[in-house]
Amino acid sequence: MIKINEAVIVEGKYDKIKLSSVFDAVIIVTNGFGIFRDRETLELIRFYAEKTGIIILTDSDSAGRKIRGYIKSAVKKGSVRNVYIPDVFGKEKRKEKPSAEGKLGVEGINVKLILDAFRNAGITASENNSPHDIDKTVLYELGLSGKPDSKSLRLELQKYLGLPSLMSASSLVEVLNTMMSRDELEKTLIRIREESDVI
Repeated sequence: MIKINEAVIVEGKYDKIKLSSVFDAVIIVTNGFGIFRDRETLELIRFYAEKTGIIILTDSDSAGRKIRGYIKSAVKKGSVRNVYIPDVFGKEKRKEKPSAEGKLGVEGINVKLILDAFRNAGITASENNSPHDIDKTVLYELGLSGKPDSKSLRLELQKYLGLPSLMSASSLVEVLNTMMSRDELEKTLIRIREESDVI
């Protein structure tokens, strides 16, 4: 697995599955044009742009260009890098027919071409080997989910860490794993409880 510090923005869940087999990175899915109406995902993208930087990897068709352009214009601060896959004509295996423009999307491009595209954009692996030891079970154990005061504690944590308030549990898990270990999260929650009314 190739570790990348930046968050990678892709269009669909199959793109995420493809990249997850190659890269150890936060991968955010726009759900195609769904990003135009999805405030939570857009806030998350803005957060990562400022904290770690983002890499936009959309399909090479006109829809991919529109999504890329929208994200670039919506992110006002931070680092945005672009990775472009080449035009490869064909049909994804899971689809009955080719896309409107006949080009393969990220999910259909072979891994070598994806790695070449990242290299061409000057993006290389990082040496950061921090453990990913926070999951939804940890959120529950630490009182961040499943308890009467979980929502208020989660909001306090997000505010304390400078995270957007609109975040799903899955998004929070991904973000926390880029920022800290489980032990550091526990210590942070102790500080938050000491400094606020959240019990």
